[in-house]
Amino acid sequence: MAGEFIAGGRGVAAGRGWDWIAAGWALFKKQPGMWIALFVTLLVVMVVLGIVPILGMLATTVLTPVFGAGVLAVGRAADEGRELEFGQLFAGFRDRFTTLALVGAIYLGAAVVIALGVGLVTGASMFAMMGGAMPDMAVPAAALTVVLAVLILFALMLPVVMATWFAPALVLFHAKGALEAMQDSFFGCLRNVVPFLIYGVVMLVLGIVAAIPFGLGWLVLGPVLAASFYASYKDIFTAA
Repeated sequence: MAGEFIAGGRGVAAGRGWDWIAAGWALFKKQPGMWIALFVTLLVVMVVLGIVPILGMLATTVLTPVFGAGVLAVGRAADEGRELEFGQLFAGFRDRFTTLALVGAIYLGAAVVIALGVGLVTGASMFAMMGGAMPDMAVPAAALTVVLAVLILFALMLPVVMATWFAPALVLFHAKGALEAMQDSFFGCLRNVVPFLIYGVVMLVLGIVAAIPFGLGWLVLGPVLAASFYASYKDIFTAA
């Protein structure tokens, strides 16, 4: 049940990072069988897309916000006490598809530009090290360059990820344009760095635990993660 929209999101207490996971678990428990079926369906679709060389990877990136909107639609249905359906998972293909795909395309374009830029700056050292065309004394320096490149890439991509994180919800539920949604998403994440840090650490630990029994724990953790995505959007961007 959505409340009034909060432009740019609001800052919430640090402990809310854990509360989003707890809320995701509560939503999952309402209809666990259907949540798992929807998660497996989405996983299969993404794997099939990824099999196609190059085009599959590009399509997956562009369509991620579209599928993200479907996950959010499922979360809202569970939150409102409605029966979950497979059609909800593809809500982004029916509603606001062009705008959602544009968010994905902007993300892809930014990622390519950043990767190329970092590659041009550090590429020579990387290729030389990989090709063994440098003295042994220079290998540590080249390795440090690679590490530095990864850190720079992460630092530059983080704002792009922040701008994309909540964009599907803002496009689907509030009819925002791609750039406006990405701007609100960025500031919503920026205002909640600490809750997201707690959320990320807890999810990392749970992810390791879920992977131990042949990854089967992800059949539960995956849907809980998806439901917590909706819970975090609702907490930051809607007023009760």
